[in-house]
Order: sequence, then C-alpha cells, then structure tokens
Amino acid sequence: MAEHSETPLKNADRIRELNDQLRRTFTGGAICITRGVCERCDTNAVLAAVQAFDSFNDANDPWREHDFGALELEGQTLFWKIDYYAPGMQGGSPDPADPRITERILTIMLAEDY
Repeated sequence: MAEHSETPLKNADRIRELNDQLRRTFTGGAICITRGVCERCDTNAVLAAVQAFDSFNDANDPWREHDFGALELEGQTLFWKIDYYAPGMQGGSPDPADPRITERILTIMLAEDY
C-alpha cells in the first residue's frame, strides 16, 4: 500500500472531499475487500458500515483527510484505508487532491491482516 509521507498533504480539504465521495458512494476509485473479510463477514453489511463511518477525530484522522477508519462488525475488527496511486498504479500520486492524476483505492481488511 502507498504510505503517507511524514507531513500532512497539501489541499487536505479537497483530499477529504474526494475520500468521502469514494467511501460514501463507491465512486471515484476502486474498492478492494480482502479474502479474510469475505470469508468471515457479510460483505453487504461491511460495505454499508464503511459508507456510514463518521467517527473521525484527532487521534484517528490527524491530517483531516478521512483516509482511514476502524470499526467493529460481526465480532471482527475491520480497517479501511484509502491510498493514492499515480495513473497506471505506478507509484504514489504526486497530488492526491487532483483526481485526474490520482487513482484512489479503498481497501477493507481485517485488522489482523494490516
């Protein structure tokens, strides 16, 4: 997965808007659900929980980009994470605020798989 840099990204408001769009509507990027989630959980319930997630705070969203969340569902701890890739998935995006040069991937996984 693409990693965050050590400093907050420019344009956090625009990045947050694009991340929220992907998470809430599943448009503007791709969704990846790991095998563990598919085997242990009702994927429709998982998708609905990710869409409804709004528990952002200073501890889990210090840069205000809404790019990560953790939730409990069906006895499982799940993480979801949005990463930003350059077109063609060749490295990280040079500007995650620009959807023309960013491929967003929302990955939903079991916490134990992170």
